[in-house]
Amino acid sequence: MAQQVFTGRYEIIRHLARGGMAEVYLAHDLLLDRPVALKVLFPEFSRNRSFVERFRREARAAANLNHPNIVSIYDWGEESGTYFIVMEYIDGLTLREVIRAEGRLAPARAATIGADIAAALDFAHRGGVVHRDVKPGNVIISGMVKVTDFGIARASDPQESLTQTGAVMGTATYFSPEQAQGVGIDPRSDVYSLGVVLYEMVTGRPPFTGESPLAIAYQHVRETPVPPSEHNPAVPAEFEAVVMKAMAKNRDNRYSTAEELRADLVRFSQGQPVLAPAPGAGPGEGTAVAAAATGVMGATRVQPAVGADGTQVMGRTGVVTAEPEPEAPKSSRTGVYFVVLVVLLGLLAAFLVLLARQLGVGGSANVIVPQVVGFTEADAVRELQNAGLKAKPTSVNDDTNAAGTVFAQDPGPGVKLKKNASVAITVSLGPQPVAVPDVRTQKVDAAQDVLTAAGFQVEVVNQANEEVAVDTVIDQTPAPGGQAPKGSKVTLVVSSGREQVPVPNVVGREQSEAANVLGQSGFVTTVQTQTSESVAEGKVIRTDPASPTPLPKGSNVTLVVSSGPPVTTTTAPSVSTTKPLTSTTAPPTTSP
Repeated sequence: MAQQVFTGRYEIIRHLARGGMAEVYLAHDLLLDRPVALKVLFPEFSRNRSFVERFRREARAAANLNHPNIVSIYDWGEESGTYFIVMEYIDGLTLREVIRAEGRLAPARAATIGADIAAALDFAHRGGVVHRDVKPGNVIISGMVKVTDFGIARASDPQESLTQTGAVMGTATYFSPEQAQGVGIDPRSDVYSLGVVLYEMVTGRPPFTGESPLAIAYQHVRETPVPPSEHNPAVPAEFEAVVMKAMAKNRDNRYSTAEELRADLVRFSQGQPVLAPAPGAGPGEGTAVAAAATGVMGATRVQPAVGADGTQVMGRTGVVTAEPEPEAPKSSRTGVYFVVLVVLLGLLAAFLVLLARQLGVGGSANVIVPQVVGFTEADAVRELQNAGLKAKPTSVNDDTNAAGTVFAQDPGPGVKLKKNASVAITVSLGPQPVAVPDVRTQKVDAAQDVLTAAGFQVEVVNQANEEVAVDTVIDQTPAPGGQAPKGSKVTLVVSSGREQVPVPNVVGREQSEAANVLGQSGFVTTVQTQTSESVAEGKVIRTDPASPTPLPKGSNVTLVVSSGPPVTTTTAPSVSTTKPLTSTTAPPTTSP
């Protein structure tokens, strides 16, 4: 195609397929260096708002379906009026290609594949999405089963309808009766289509064929399918019961959920009784079918003639109505003969089933496939070799299983194969690597939001830095621009501003010594004196702030230093001393 690179990121490698609305290409994601499938809407549809909106809805709905059995949607967008979706690229075969190459599949293998398809559908149904186009061409086998192309699926919200009124979309061969009639569908419509796929896997042909989509759709509404065992006597009665219940004309008689269908397929695989009744055992299915069949298959444009693989139907004209079948009188003797015939056929079928199980499918299967899911790759290879089989490992990213662990195998356990046959095992590489965003220079809260949205866990480490603002990301590990597993940890180094250190304890030290200790810790000191009767003069009473308060280096710490005990002023009392006055008279002088 002329456009070789989309949005400067997705480089077209080669054409893969053509669908009802789009071309599919193998492309290379230049940013993440990985192969992807690029689904590009046809130009004529890009100009149609209705189709563009349906295309966008497909991307949004499918992108929310994160399940091991559903092809992942990575991205979607538009460039120069061309709309595209980027999907997980699966290097494998479609189930249609497998059926064409191998013919009928062993019922046990069909049950394993069907159970995986049902698991994918149930997950989608619980998310409000009905597939609407379940068929072998939309199932990829590559060591595990993947359902793809929700191209005509839509969120089953009654308030939102993007399909044209009365339009019938899908492939007629796998239509449910309600799709053929153009009436409302629900998850049980996918259950019916999966029943058709199960039928085709074990018989090698779909239940209904015709010269036109309209003819095939009519049969889905009106005709009862031939039991699978009539095309393939090796089909066990239990498997046939599951298929016929899934394909009940009246949706109320089908499995109510895809999970119920999956559970019955698992029971069959494990040799347990299934819950589905034997065909014909249900009350009045024919009556319910006739009642359900009356209706209109409106607004369809019939494409040219189709073969067993079916042709898409979408457009106008054509009405399918169910006509009541005339009832023929039945004698009691005829009824007795019929019952005897059914019993004899049942005994014959049981004998054939037992014989087939003893000999293996086609008489050539003589090795039973062991269970290796949950093993390490090395242990799984060893286990298969011990059983006489070869391992064909494929490694894929997976969010839920540890790296190196086998989480899928095909065929599943219990299936018989020829000796030295290969068993595909899928080994987890761990979570899908994703690009690490650059959050440097961002505030820590914003950086955490970006990384969490990208699927990472976040660890914050604070580091003092005088040049970077507080709470700003300085660095990150892993470095931006690289890749890391989804769910792994990204460590952010965040600035806490200037380095903070605790105020040392200098109480009781001499003023000069205390000032020296504080200076060595990076603080500036001021001195304030205070009298103290308990602290000797010249020694530190306390600091402000007190130890061990953390402060940025260069902060001021006040030393409160003792000036000794307070000085007390005492006034001495005045004392007057009066001596007694003494008169001294000299004795009279005596003259000789």
